[in-house]
Amino acid sequence: MARILVIDDDRSLREVVRYILAESGHEVLAAADGREGLALLAREPDLVITDMRMPGLDGMEVLRAVREAADDASPPVIVLTAHGTVEQAVAAMKLGAFTYLLKPFARDELRLTVDQALHTRELEADNARLRRILRERTGDGGLVHRSAAMAALLEQVRLAAPSDATVLITGESGTGKELLARACHDLSTRWDRPFVAVNCGAIPGDLLESTLFGHVRGAFTGADRAATGRIRAADGGTLFLDEIGELPPALQPKLLRVLETREVDPVGGDKPVPVDFRLICATNSDLEAAAEAGRFREDLLYRINVVALAAPPLRERPEDIALLWEHFTRLHGGRDLKSEPALLRALESRPWRGNVRELKNLNQRLVLMGGGGVLTAAALERLAPAATTLPAAGGAAAPAAAPAGALPLGPLPEDGCSLVELEKELIRRALRKHDGNRSRTAAYLGVPRHVLVYRIEKYGLD
Repeated sequence: MARILVIDDDRSLREVVRYILAESGHEVLAAADGREGLALLAREPDLVITDMRMPGLDGMEVLRAVREAADDASPPVIVLTAHGTVEQAVAAMKLGAFTYLLKPFARDELRLTVDQALHTRELEADNARLRRILRERTGDGGLVHRSAAMAALLEQVRLAAPSDATVLITGESGTGKELLARACHDLSTRWDRPFVAVNCGAIPGDLLESTLFGHVRGAFTGADRAATGRIRAADGGTLFLDEIGELPPALQPKLLRVLETREVDPVGGDKPVPVDFRLICATNSDLEAAAEAGRFREDLLYRINVVALAAPPLRERPEDIALLWEHFTRLHGGRDLKSEPALLRALESRPWRGNVRELKNLNQRLVLMGGGGVLTAAALERLAPAATTLPAAGGAAAPAAAPAGALPLGPLPEDGCSLVELEKELIRRALRKHDGNRSRTAAYLGVPRHVLVYRIEKYGLD
């Protein structure tokens, strides 16, 4: 149970309070005056009960000393007072006392007041713990950075988070878009409610509708039980739709209706269900181009693009690479594992097409297979040879050998050339080489499949 400090110059009252609290299982520290009571604060009581009028230090002075000694972590204080000093007790509450008890008080009244004070202290401790976790997740524990670009982006997150406005996060794959979404959620008033993430590109279209909107029993073959859906699972909290550009056209008007009416129509249902959630979307594709091409509804784009956040690629914030690397090294190998300076310089010269995700995966590989207590540039080159080298900040890099499979380029024409035609021809040849198989072609070109599909449709290469 709790440790409670009782301060009162009335010995008989002090003993009665001690008996009642000990009967409830609490440990009781007793003091006959304010000075003696303050000396017992070193034993870190969970609650202080003090008389208002005492010789020497009175209850008000005890309260001030308790608040100053422990600051925000100070134990709650209950003041005991007679009818003639109620005004003083109210003044004590304005200074931070939890409440007051009028003498004489009943045994059950004392027990109930003590239970309420201890419960409040427990809630405050939980709140402090959650805030600490939040700081860790949105600081060094999650979005690790020192660059001005990331600092500016996180400031935008902090400004946008308290509202319920929809957020669209854009950026290349691996730039931490879901971490940004979680930061928006954690800094919002919905932080203690669910954060539900759905990858629209990872679920087949025929299952995505049921996954998002839910279904009633018997809505389709195999629906032997009802399902609430991920939108309703996010009720009160945040729904994160990753790869929103992959949302099938048939589902886009249905999502738009949910956003406008705040009601969900389950598959096979005949009655909409009210729902309250905040929507955050993310994409690594160009939704404006998709809207122009008719693959994404313009009205839905306007609805989800209220607050726009752009996650910068890792190559545009090289000053974060060393910090991220050390963070991942602690995560994968512990605090005793170090990296030599040459390794960090080599990391900063890489293009990082996979961004932070690629950096994290490479770190785990090197920690597991690099050997020794120090991570070296030699081990990096042995396990993951650099395909190309980018100029480091402030200087030019030495020319790099062309990677295997690179296309040889002859002299460029003097009167210019079309990059679009070059890209179109490259995709056409790659498709022929792989008999039109889009998955193998995308892997061959080193791009996500949906990016290749978009280019095929854009250039009319079907």
